Amino acid sequence: MVRHEQGATHAAQGYARSSGKTGVVFATSGPGATNLVTGLADAYMDSTPMVAITGQVAAALLGTDAFQETDVIGITMPITKWNIRVTRPEDIPGAIAKAFYIAKSGRPGPVLVDITKNAQFGKLDFQYEPCEYIRSYRPKPTLDMEQVAAAAALINASKRPYILCGHGVLISDAQKELIAFAEKAGIPIASTLLGLSAVPVDHPLYVGYVGMHGNYSPNINTNECDVLIAVGMRFDDRITGDVSTYASQAKVVHIEIDEAEIHKIIKADAPVHADAKEALQALIGKIEAKDTKAWIQSFKELDKQEDEKVRHKELYPSEGELKMAEVIRLISEKTSGEAILVTDVGQHQMIASRYYGFKSPNTNITSGGMGTMGFALPAAMGAKVGKEEREVVAIIGDGCFQMTLQELGTIYQSKIGVKIVILNNNFPGMVRQWQQLFFDRRYSSTEMTNPDFVQIAKGFFIPGKKYQNAPRSVQLSTRC
Repeated sequence: MVRHEQGATHAAQGYARSSGKTGVVFATSGPGATNLVTGLADAYMDSTPMVAITGQVAAALLGTDAFQETDVIGITMPITKWNIRVTRPEDIPGAIAKAFYIAKSGRPGPVLVDITKNAQFGKLDFQYEPCEYIRSYRPKPTLDMEQVAAAAALINASKRPYILCGHGVLISDAQKELIAFAEKAGIPIASTLLGLSAVPVDHPLYVGYVGMHGNYSPNINTNECDVLIAVGMRFDDRITGDVSTYASQAKVVHIEIDEAEIHKIIKADAPVHADAKEALQALIGKIEAKDTKAWIQSFKELDKQEDEKVRHKELYPSEGELKMAEVIRLISEKTSGEAILVTDVGQHQMIASRYYGFKSPNTNITSGGMGTMGFALPAAMGAKVGKEEREVVAIIGDGCFQMTLQELGTIYQSKIGVKIVILNNNFPGMVRQWQQLFFDRRYSSTEMTNPDFVQIAKGFFIPGKKYQNAPRSVQLSTRC
């Protein structure tokens, strides 16, 4: 029993992302249903399977503005894969079966089933059969070997091939295939935000996190490669920037299960409309080994520049207050990169994405496409329920925490063992950063007078500690 319906949606997302199963959330009619909207949109953008079941007024009252009547079908149509209103009890089993099939198949996403009060109170001769087929719905395309051959030909002719690993690699469980594909041809791999954890950060071909807040070498070499191989990603604007200059020198291979994403942002020279796992399995047998040592070395040289100018002083500061990167490094060391890291949205999210040493798949859970503040705390409790045996650490900014902190009540009452780290700088940090960089330091509505978070946790019977201005002589690793 969550404390707010939005928390329920994010918890269902966290559960789905950690377990690989479909998250489920229930809400009542009217405001209960409308409070699901942000989480549904978030799941839709990030291809997370979720079934939302909402209450509705009795069928005879539809359209009369009855108490708590809301057109949740109309509201959620643009942000769900499918939604349906059920007005008869005998239609409930079939609707639920379809909902689970649609949510998990193909490119996953959220589905909503709205059930009227009379259907909930009615009786039926209950029988349930899982849905495995819907006429005209083809969630998984048939692999076109001609497309695979065309992609292989481009890759084999390349001298500086480059892989962009997206969320689709994790969704299709194609991590092993991606690594085998890259290793055979010596191709460097960069990750999108949601692709993080598909490839261990210590793999010799992994070159970092790409995009606006990403690492130097993968961003620079995006415009130096001759073939760009995008796997399960959609060329989000935080990756591309100005599309007119993005990788304009390169031929593009785009492996994508959703045909609508192909050519939508970046024109592909060799599109492969397919499930990532199937496409990579087929490509492995068709690509040739090649010598890319000089190409790989170029990433290492750029990486060294980033280390000297930025990374080292952020990760290992010698004086001053605690730095976000330093905290993330310590957490990464303490957990050996094996924890499920759940991040909220903002500077702390980007720092965690850059510096946490992900070692295992599906250990990066964050809000990507929507960038929903307040995501991490409820998502972390869902992730822990989905993978009870794993350590779950929520990294949250002070602004984000105050959006869903009521879920501390759910965490305590349900005894959900998550660790919560609030990186508190008394600002919505990324907004202030943009005001500083792009708006001549004209700060507006970014200074925050925060509460005592330790005391708030105490009010929910959860222990907490505050660390501030720690001298460098203190071994922070013993206190993290």
